[in-house]
Amino acid sequence: MRKILRRQEVDVNLSNNKTTDETQIRELIETWAQSVRDRDIDGILAHHAFDILLFDVPPPVQLRGIHEYRRSWEHFLRWFGDSGVFEISELNITAGDDVAFGHGLIRCSGTEASPYKVELVVRLTICCRKIQGQWIVMHEHHSEPSAGA
Repeated sequence: MRKILRRQEVDVNLSNNKTTDETQIRELIETWAQSVRDRDIDGILAHHAFDILLFDVPPPVQLRGIHEYRRSWEHFLRWFGDSGVFEISELNITAGDDVAFGHGLIRCSGTEASPYKVELVVRLTICCRKIQGQWIVMHEHHSEPSAGA
């Protein structure tokens, strides 16, 4: 009876840690999205690895490193303008002890060369590692469904 009780205590502790990690990652992503809405480039870059790998909607196919990641967001914020939309929905988080991922949808809008707003729904996947007790985004993937599929 004592062994079973200890096993249940361990299971409860692991479950609580998982819930805490998932909550921390959700807050990290929600803070990131708020930074986009606030046009706060330092906030957007926070909690991202120096060697982040980004697969983004506009070319090139992949961007490596925090400097390239920053440039992609500077480009996005010009498109986003002062009245853009950036909302995350259907966000799901799965966390292990030191690796986690999240996926959801982003509804975003901005202005093309014409004065008309363009609205997109973009798929989002974020992969994180826990380094020295902090969740860090190692990989981010934004994509649109193929128009010809």
